[in-house]
Amino acid sequence: MKMIKAAMIAVLGFSVSGCASLDVATRNASFAAPQKSQTLNQLVGVSEVKVNVSRELRVSEAALFYPVADIVWRGEERGDRYEQVSAIFQEGATRAGSTLTGEAKARLEIDVLRFHAMTDKARYTVGGTHSISFVMSLKDPETGVDLIAPRKIKADLKGYGGQDALAADARGETQKIRITQHLANVIRAEIAGGVAVEAPVVARNAIALPASAGTGIIY
Repeated sequence: MKMIKAAMIAVLGFSVSGCASLDVATRNASFAAPQKSQTLNQLVGVSEVKVNVSRELRVSEAALFYPVADIVWRGEERGDRYEQVSAIFQEGATRAGSTLTGEAKARLEIDVLRFHAMTDKARYTVGGTHSISFVMSLKDPETGVDLIAPRKIKADLKGYGGQDALAADARGETQKIRITQHLANVIRAEIAGGVAVEAPVVARNAIALPASAGTGIIY
């Protein structure tokens, strides 16, 4: 496990953006064997999830179609919106992390930038989009070294409107349930979409990881 972690730390810096491939060989390599690929979720396992929702983000409870704010949330009773949004991300990230089965442990960190869901006024008339963006990184829990460097992800989700919203409520498909599962899917894809390529002949089985691709938009 330590060898995998050390190799990952050494090469994951190359996976911040774009697609890349990297061959790692020893000085005494004498032949080329077929390459073996592994997805990142086969290499790491999430041991901790840390979510930050800054109190500097602006919250709006205005009964408008589209309030100007960073956090707009009507999917729960009025309360501490920062804590409610944090709990949604915590649950979504935990679900995503539970699918990672590797031995090298990692801490998943999320910094929420925007969580602008629909107001009731928009949801029960024209509908719209749940506008969500956050910064995600994967770190070695012992050293804090980035395994996946921080990346900004836009994870918008189309919201139901009018009769579609009422029908979704009737079948138990609430905004909270939809958004939580959507975040789990996006985060899982961003992590597990990376592919680790084991070089043909490598000292101590070093592993190189090119960039990952997921369902969210990295920008």
